[in-house]
Amino acid sequence: MIFRLNERLQFPPPYLADSDGLLAFGGDLSPDRLLLAYRMGIFPWYSHDEPILWWSPDPRMVLYPPKLKISKSMRQIIKKQPFDISFDTDFDAVIAQCRQTPRPGQDGDTWIDDEMQAAYCELHRLGYAHSVEVRNAETKQLVGGLYGLALGKCYFGESMFAHPSNASKMGFIALVKYLHQQQYALIDCQVETEHLASMGAMAIPRHDFLAQIDQYLNFPTQQGKWIMPDISKLIV
Repeated sequence: MIFRLNERLQFPPPYLADSDGLLAFGGDLSPDRLLLAYRMGIFPWYSHDEPILWWSPDPRMVLYPPKLKISKSMRQIIKKQPFDISFDTDFDAVIAQCRQTPRPGQDGDTWIDDEMQAAYCELHRLGYAHSVEVRNAETKQLVGGLYGLALGKCYFGESMFAHPSNASKMGFIALVKYLHQQQYALIDCQVETEHLASMGAMAIPRHDFLAQIDQYLNFPTQQGKWIMPDISKLIV
């Protein structure tokens, strides 16, 4: 059974999701509903011609910051310092680029529609959503980035883009190193991909994921913009 949401601010328990992880449809993308969803291990994902769909897949892909894997080839790229990296300097541009960058087998815009883009920009304004910007070190052009939500000691990744493929990897590595430094416990990667698995992410049972975020969300959420530390001290 897929649950239909109404104006009441509530979700059914995640364990009632179907075999694909689909739990509910409808509702809205207000900040209060989105924050409740993430705290319950639920996230929105839908196409432009669908109602808002809410998911809680089993298993869940997570990365524990100390488990990050950096390949030898990527370490060589890091040494060359081809990119400048920043946090929270252009959230709007990052989410716009994520929207406009099709995935393999996809034409046109991604699942990020006007409503979703506006909702996450509002969460950024409120201090919950954060972006990583990756710029070409010479031209200063934005060539990669990613965004997600930080709650307690959990980071919930949403989307990323890259024009040269290594740009998003560089941004992701910087993010994970920063989160490790700030003692974040886990990064929610939502669903399994080979790319994330190669960087140390793993699939865990949903009930384990829910238990862990319940524990780590007890820490205070530090709202506001993140300040990027010296990247040379993060990536070694």
